[in-house]
Amino acid sequence: MDAATRKRLRDRLVSLRDELTAEGGLDIPPARTDAVSQPDDDEAPLTEMTQTIASNRNRERGERLAQIRDALALIDEDPEEFGLCEDCEEPIKARRIELMPWVVLCVACQEKRERDDRPGRRKNLRDYR
Repeated sequence: MDAATRKRLRDRLVSLRDELTAEGGLDIPPARTDAVSQPDDDEAPLTEMTQTIASNRNRERGERLAQIRDALALIDEDPEEFGLCEDCEEPIKARRIELMPWVVLCVACQEKRERDDRPGRRKNLRDYR
């Protein structure tokens, strides 16, 4: 990857980081407004669902910010390694790195990792002998 492409991707990462930081986290509404009141039975499931959605979005946002921070650190500290798959060390396809400049795995290694990380999946036919 040439220096101009790295600079363009770095600028994009900085822009994404600033955008996510400016958005801030989603507010998680409390289940009760004071310590003694009971939540309304009809409203409680909606409040719980809203809390779960907000919590998940905040977690995902935090994970994305960490990925962007790591990608920026890699560009700054070891620019020749940026754009290489961390598992197979082959270049990540340009289209993938353009769409998601924070990725650290090529498609094949990402699929392998996701397949290997699935719970309850047997890895080999001999696992049940």
